[in-house]
Amino acid sequence: MANDRKAQLLSGNEACVRGALAAGVRFFAGYPITPSTEVAEGLAAALPKIGGTFIQMEDEIASMSAVVGASLAGLKAMTATSGPGFSLKQENIGFAAMTEVPCVIVDVQRYGPSTGLPTSPAQGDIMQARWGTHGDHPMIALMPSSVRETFDLTVEAFNLAEELRTPVILLLDEVVGHMRERVELPAPGEVRVVSRVKPSVDPESFLPYEPGPNLVPPMPAFGDGYHFHVTGLVHDESGFPSGRGQDGDRLVRRLHAKIMKRRPAVARAEEWELTDAEIVVVAAGSVARSARAAVREARAQGLKAGLLRPVTAWPFPEDAVRTAAKQAKTIIVAEMNLGQIVREVERIAMGQAEISPLNRLDAELITPAEILKRIQEVAAHVG
Repeated sequence: MANDRKAQLLSGNEACVRGALAAGVRFFAGYPITPSTEVAEGLAAALPKIGGTFIQMEDEIASMSAVVGASLAGLKAMTATSGPGFSLKQENIGFAAMTEVPCVIVDVQRYGPSTGLPTSPAQGDIMQARWGTHGDHPMIALMPSSVRETFDLTVEAFNLAEELRTPVILLLDEVVGHMRERVELPAPGEVRVVSRVKPSVDPESFLPYEPGPNLVPPMPAFGDGYHFHVTGLVHDESGFPSGRGQDGDRLVRRLHAKIMKRRPAVARAEEWELTDAEIVVVAAGSVARSARAAVREARAQGLKAGLLRPVTAWPFPEDAVRTAAKQAKTIIVAEMNLGQIVREVERIAMGQAEISPLNRLDAELITPAEILKRIQEVAAHVG
């Protein structure tokens, strides 16, 4: 345990592996793809040593199917991929949402549509994380900004998946995934680990989709003695398909409600120097690191700037943005895409603050100097 507390030089992808192991992962299925491959490599080495299973599947569709199956069998399960593979996994992510199968999907974002630039950073999958699969499904997606936070949010991703019986997405960008930092990780006993709730009734009385007080049904593992049917079709509490629209209405509304009921605890943002900020920079992932440096320099120049960093992409931290919009004259939204976070900020701000998008799309990280320049331009404009 003492060695676990020593300072280590880890990449974000390596911290993701450590976080998954700390959370209790016992199954990984995936297909190697840059810039996420180190996650698969790390778990391929680690899982067999602790009785877990690593499988390299023939493609991303099959790997997501295997993850769902392993979770139904009672294991904490995950996969890791990047943009093209994330697209292929979407159908089975929707299946996991509909059938309430806990699992974690890591997407280390890279540049461009299709195969793009495999080793270059971008933040182009934020909307795909929310809307990539079809139908009115709920989604949780977390966006770490540092190596240590990647460890913490990987653990959190598993905890939320198990507690709420839902797929959870961990959205890294290439910079966070490959960046190395000195970190001290908590000892195993210091990590909060959540396990799924098992049924307390006998198998004869068991209804597999009868929700508990938190709207989440208890979940036995295949082989525990509880017989249940799993289908992506609309189903009632028995788990068998139903052709009744009212059953679909009840099911889909509950899938959303079980997450939205926890929204105050799940949706999260980091706020820095916001108390008197007239210019607020909204940035996530690696871009938030540049934004913090820019805000620090702006403050040194006497400009009232602050940083709001969404930690959860979904649910989006609406309350924090709404509060910032009431106070700020201008909100600068910096992101490595053509504008995905900014659409949420505009929707929530409702015209209370001017919105200034700052987008970079040349496969390079937005620099502190670029954000500082925009802060100075905005300050000169608003007076």
